[in-house]
Amino acid sequence: MPTLAADASLTAADRCDQCGAQAYVRVQLSSGELLFCAHHGRRHAEALEARDAKIHDESGRLQAQDA
Repeated sequence: MPTLAADASLTAADRCDQCGAQAYVRVQLSSGELLFCAHHGRRHAEALEARDAKIHDESGRLQAQDA
């Protein structure tokens, strides 16, 4: 899966384009950028990968917060 540069970190101000929750996934498509929460990032991952989207996934930060 293509990934974006590590310096594209997401902040608490970045919001999911689908539900408005904090975004943990940034997706770069030829038509533009999308931001998703961890839930919607997982939900759409297969379709995005099929389109060769570049995906920057920081959802692992959620598990680190729970520890």
